[in-house]
Amino acid sequence: MPPPTSSSLRSAGGFTARSWALAEWALLPLRLFLGATFAYAGLQKMSNPAFFSAKSPMSIQAQMIGAARMSPIHSLLHAMISHAVLLGWVIASGELAIGLGTLLGLKTRIAAVAGAFLSLNLFLAVSFHSSPYFTGADIVFLFAWTPLIIAGGGSRWSLDALITRRAAEQAGIARLPLVAVPFENVQNFCGKFDKGHCRALSNQPCAADRCPVLLTRPPQVTPVALKTFDRRSVVIGSSTVAIVAGAAAVTGFLTTSVGHIEASAVSGQKAATPTTLPPSGAGTNSGGTKGTLLGPASSVPVGSAATFTIPSSGDPGIVFQLDKGNFVAYDAICPHAGCQVGYTPGSQLMVCPCHGSQFQIATGQVVAGPAPHGLTPLVVVESANGNLYLQ
Repeated sequence: MPPPTSSSLRSAGGFTARSWALAEWALLPLRLFLGATFAYAGLQKMSNPAFFSAKSPMSIQAQMIGAARMSPIHSLLHAMISHAVLLGWVIASGELAIGLGTLLGLKTRIAAVAGAFLSLNLFLAVSFHSSPYFTGADIVFLFAWTPLIIAGGGSRWSLDALITRRAAEQAGIARLPLVAVPFENVQNFCGKFDKGHCRALSNQPCAADRCPVLLTRPPQVTPVALKTFDRRSVVIGSSTVAIVAGAAAVTGFLTTSVGHIEASAVSGQKAATPTTLPPSGAGTNSGGTKGTLLGPASSVPVGSAATFTIPSSGDPGIVFQLDKGNFVAYDAICPHAGCQVGYTPGSQLMVCPCHGSQFQIATGQVVAGPAPHGLTPLVVVESANGNLYLQ
C-alpha cells in the first residue's frame, strides 16, 4: 500500500488523529484555573482572621447580613447567621478541597459537582442581583464547572487516570492503544467498496466484524481480573484521597496559623474594626441641630471610622472624620450586589468583601469595580455639644 499523501490525509480527515490527541489536553487549562482559584479562595479565607470575626465589617457575618437584604434565599441566610463562623469554615475548607481535587485530577467529577453547587449557592446569596448579570463571577463559575461534570478531568496530569492505570496493571489487564486511521487508508487496505460489497473479502457484504482493520480482538478479561481491578481501584483511590486530605489539613492549619500571626503583628489592627454608634432617636439638641443622634464625635477620631444604622432604610452606614471637624458619611451597602463595605486602614479605602469593589473615603466614588457607581452619600454634622447627627 503506497503511503498516503498530505492531500489525501486532508481529504480523508487524516488530521483527526492529531486533533483527537490535542483534545485530551482541551480541558486542562480550565481545570487548572478552576482548581487554583478555588484552592486560593479557601486559603485566603483561612489566613484572614477578620473573615471569622463578627466585629469586622469584612466578616462572613457581615457578608451574610448584607447579602440577605437582596438575596432570593434571604430566609435561609437569616436563619444561618447565628452559625456564620461554622459556615465560613465549611466554605473555606470546601473551596480548598474542591480546588485541590480539581488541580490534581482526583475525583474530578465529584469536585466539579461540589464546585458547581457552591457557585450556585454563592450566586443566589451574593450576586443574584448583579447588573449586568455577567459582572457577577459566581454565575460564570457555575457554568465553567459543567464541562468537567460532563467529560471528567481527562487523562492528562490526572491522578484519576494514574489510579486507573495502576489498578489495571496490578490486575493484569493490558492497555489497548487507541489509533486513529484515515478511512481512505482503510479502503486502500481492505479493498474498494462496490455497492456495499468489499473486493478484499471476495465481494462479501461489508461488515466491521470481518474487516481486518476495523476488527478488534481485545484480550479476554476474566471475572477475577475485573474483581481485582475494582478492589485495587478502591484501595489505591482511597489511599490517595487520604494522603491529599491530610496534606490539605496540614496546609490549612499552617495557613490559618500564619494568618493569625501576621494579623497580630500588623500595627493599628484595632482600627480595622470601626466603632458602632447606636442611634438615640430623632430630635433637636440645645444648639438647634436637627437629625438623628448618632453619638459623641469623640467616638470617631481623626482618620478612623464608625458604623451606624440608617433609621429610614435600616441599611448600615459608615462615617469618617477626615480632619478635625470634617465628617463624611455613606450608605455602606455596595451598589453592585448589596454587600456591606468595610474600611481598610492599610489602603485607606472602603472595600466590598464580596467582589472587591473599592471606594474613596473622601468622596465615596468607585475606584475599582465591579460596582457600577459610588456609594450613596449621607450628611452627618457635629453639633455644638460635640455629638454627631444624621440629617
